[in-house]
This record gives sequence, C-alpha cells and structure tokens, in this order.
Amino acid sequence: MTAPFDRLAYARRVLRAEAASLDVVAGRLDDGFTRVADVLLACRGRVAVIGVGKSADIGQKTVGTLNSTGTRAYTLDATRAVHGDLGSVHPDDVALLLSHSGESEELIRLIAPLKKLAAGVLAITGSAASTLARAADAAIVYGPVIEACPLNLAPSSSTTVMLALGDALAFTLLEQRQFTADEFATFHPAGSLGRKLAVVSEWMRRGDELRVAPETDTVREVFAKVRHTGRRTGAIMLTDAAGRLSGLFTDSDLARLFENREDRLLDSPIATVMTRAPVVIGPEVRVSVALDAIKARKFSELPVVDADGRPIGMLDITDLIGLDPHAGETNSHPHLRLTGRKSA
Repeated sequence: MTAPFDRLAYARRVLRAEAASLDVVAGRLDDGFTRVADVLLACRGRVAVIGVGKSADIGQKTVGTLNSTGTRAYTLDATRAVHGDLGSVHPDDVALLLSHSGESEELIRLIAPLKKLAAGVLAITGSAASTLARAADAAIVYGPVIEACPLNLAPSSSTTVMLALGDALAFTLLEQRQFTADEFATFHPAGSLGRKLAVVSEWMRRGDELRVAPETDTVREVFAKVRHTGRRTGAIMLTDAAGRLSGLFTDSDLARLFENREDRLLDSPIATVMTRAPVVIGPEVRVSVALDAIKARKFSELPVVDADGRPIGMLDITDLIGLDPHAGETNSHPHLRLTGRKSA
C-alpha cells in the first residue's frame, strides 16, 4: 500500500532546497558583485532593469525595491525595447539585465544597442561563460543551482537567488548612500506601512477637533463650554495658567462621577478630578512609536504637545486601527514622554 503523500514534509523540502541555494550563492559572491554595485552607485540617471519571463517578474520586484530605497529604476520590456521603447533609455542610465542562462535571445539582441545608449550594461546570471556575462561591463555570476522543481525545469531556486541578489544590491546601495528611514517614509505615504512611517503631526486631530479647557473651570462649566467639530475625541485636555497641558478628563471619568454618586464634584474645579501629568508625545515622533505607547498602556487617546508642553493635537486609537501593533521603535525615542509633565 502506497503511503499518503506528506504535503507539509514536501513543502519543507522545497523551502530548504531554495534556502540551501541561497547559502551556496552567498559563499560564491566575488568582486563581480562589488563592480556591479559600484556602477549602480555612480549612476547619474536611472537603472533600466530588463528580464524575460520569470526573470522579468523578478526584475519588476527589484525595481520596486530599488526605487523605495533611494536608487531610481524602471523596467524595460525586452520585446518592446527593440520596437521603440529603447528611446526611454537616457545616456546617464545603466542597464541591468537578468537571465539565468545568460543566453535569452531577447536580451542578447539588446546588448549592442544598450552599449551605445546607456552609461553601462550590467548582468545577473548563472553562467560565467554565457554571452551576457562576457558582454556585460560587470556581472554578478551566481553559478549553477539545483532547481527545487522536481522536474528541474520550472525556475525556482534560480529565481529565488536572483530575487535575493536584487535585494542585496538595493540594500548595499542603501547603506552606501546612508539612506534614512525618513527618506524611506517619503516614498511610502500610502497604506498601513505609510501610516506607521508617518509622523504624529500628519495624523493627529487638531484645531476645532480638539477639546481643550482651563483646569480652573468646574466640570459642569467645561462640558457646557467645550465645543468641537469633525471627529470627536473622548478626552478633554486641561491646561494651566501658562497654557501647558496639566491633565486629562475623559467621558469615562464623567461617567464614573455619576456611578459613584459624586454629582457634587460637577461644581468643583476639574483639576480636582482630572488625570494629572498624563503621558504625552511630540509631533515629530513616528506614528509607529505612538502606537506602541498606546497599545502598551491601553490608552484610547494620546495628547500631542509642543516643546513647551502646550497641547497641539490628539492621537485617537480609532484613527490607527489596522496598523501592526508590533511595529516601530519603543521607549527610546527622545520625543516620547512617558512620565507626564516633568518631561513635557
């Protein structure tokens, strides 16, 4: 009787086979990688990444990684290139050609025109003896790899290696350019990642959306006077005579007064029942850092203050729903005040 096919065991074999190829190629890296990186670093234009089939797919991902880490790049379709799209190549551009065999006909016929049009022609290939490797100004040759495909036909280990080499190039250039997280954030304004990389000032509630009152007013006066428009925050920020944040009073605090039958306190200064020296954050802190503080302390709101401790905004957890709770730095950011007014 034939034993049932163990899919998990087989999947693990595939992953380990590809991981083993990466380890082998890492040991093979030589000066070819350095020469390619040097040309890309010196490029005054953009990097035209060209591949055929699965290599083209890898090239598209490599272009995305390069663009997001400070190296301007674009994809060039090999077939369209010979039918006019070579006109997009600027004399300051560098061409990076991807081919496992190094003999893809569509790429080989591009080498001569690219030599005339671009500042350099680079290659990532598996064969040092290939036409592509020999014709390129510099080449990363990763050598033979065993495909994870059981038929040894479908590109698998080779495409994984090519993808990883694209990452290695992009991150090497990032380090050499001293590309910063702030620059990375500039290129990622949208989606969950963009929000985590953004700074608090871009996402905080401000102006008429804030509820601010002096700490000397009674609870009743505060709720009678405070008006707001737009999104409603559940916390009122209380200020001292100098306009600095001195405390918070939330809708939950008001509910507790009624629950505890302390209605008499409604006519007492709100300073007597507010939360003093609340945790605050600066406007230039990353949203991911603020989110860490909110999650760790189970806050619903986090006041934003300027350098003098005056309230200028409010971060509300409802605006941050969907972000990774584990993202960002923690506790070490110089603008994050975790001990109240003393550091505000």
